[in-house]
Amino acid sequence: MKLNLLKCLPVALAGLFIGGAAQAQTTTSTMAPFRTWSIGVNAGVISPISPLGGQNDYSNWESSLGYGLYIKKQITPYFSLRLDGNRGKAKGDNLEPYNGGANVSPFKSFSTDLNYSGSLNAVVNMFNWSMFKQQNNAQLYASVGGGFANYTTTTVNSGGTTVENATVDKMIIPVGLGAKFRLAEAINLDLGWTISFVDGDTFDGYARGANDKYNYAYAGLEFALGKGKQLAFYSPTAATYDEAVAAKNIASGLKSDLDAQKAENARLRSEMGDLLKDSDGDGVADKLDKCAGTPAGTVVDGSGCPLKVPAPQVTERVIVTEADRKVVADAIKNLEFDLGKATIRSKSYATLNRVAALLMEKNFSLKLAGHTDNTGSNELNMRLSKDRAESVKSYLVSQGANASRIEATGYGEDQPIATNKTAAGRQQNRRVEFTLY
Repeated sequence: MKLNLLKCLPVALAGLFIGGAAQAQTTTSTMAPFRTWSIGVNAGVISPISPLGGQNDYSNWESSLGYGLYIKKQITPYFSLRLDGNRGKAKGDNLEPYNGGANVSPFKSFSTDLNYSGSLNAVVNMFNWSMFKQQNNAQLYASVGGGFANYTTTTVNSGGTTVENATVDKMIIPVGLGAKFRLAEAINLDLGWTISFVDGDTFDGYARGANDKYNYAYAGLEFALGKGKQLAFYSPTAATYDEAVAAKNIASGLKSDLDAQKAENARLRSEMGDLLKDSDGDGVADKLDKCAGTPAGTVVDGSGCPLKVPAPQVTERVIVTEADRKVVADAIKNLEFDLGKATIRSKSYATLNRVAALLMEKNFSLKLAGHTDNTGSNELNMRLSKDRAESVKSYLVSQGANASRIEATGYGEDQPIATNKTAAGRQQNRRVEFTLY
């Protein structure tokens, strides 16, 4: 079924091409004579890779010579049909691991001879350089089409044996971008790049379920046939404008159409200059500038007014001295609670009062961490350590310290600083740590 379709494809493409030519004859019959037929030759590099889908099945790809020719019929200034033919070669190997891992293809390398490819493409001129010139010198275009490719792939397996696969025909969909530059009245420089999506997975000799694709980047020359100017570089917008200006100026009694056109173009340039005028050089045109006369170098917003920059925030640096640390150390040393409770004994008040005074004097922050030994259940120890830390916080706040600057946390028996096997060690583990910051 697919083979029959391939056999019929050239006939269908030719019919479509002839039909487009007939339409072009009608489209351009009311215009001045134009060059609508052209032929082109090009050469460049073919590579088995695409930025739209990555590499095929090999870790390394090589760029090889490709060349082609085409015949094109320009139907309107913005649309044409182009019949392309190409030949070339694509190569790749597995000298390095694929994407840093195991190779996808079991072969060492491959080489594909693109015996020929043919496609009919619709080409759209996206825009010309100037809308006020009837005949431009540069343009960008995009293309998409359909056709077929005939290729033969040769692979080298892991044992070094070379195997030439059968020649196959596959449908392709070429998608491309390009730019043309008019070098002379009938000669153009053509720069292009095409990605051909292959309806199959054997272009690189190894099939793994995902269709292959290949690139063709090229440079070439296009030769326009016939007489007159090239329809592809013609701007109907400029022609319509020029005709309207000429009619208006003839009615107003000016000497000639050319004088009228020059006068109107000069007026348009003047109005455009007024629209773009930026007296204070801040990048916003005067007509949109709400704050005219801003000093040079001022950063402005979209309305031309200076941007409001928030004032820098100064963070006060906290310095804890040795004397401050000694006040805290004395409080820790003298801190005692009733047995098994969170009640602070009165003998601890004096040193805690000095800590409260220090917090108020220097605006310090304080972290209180309660700890216990492993006597009793873990739940009880966790609650007792938290309660003792909160008890110290409450006392300091009662002496004038800022509650928002004191953090109280209980850790229970989870962070011992000595062994719990001796009475002395358990005594050291029953503590509340003070950290100034």
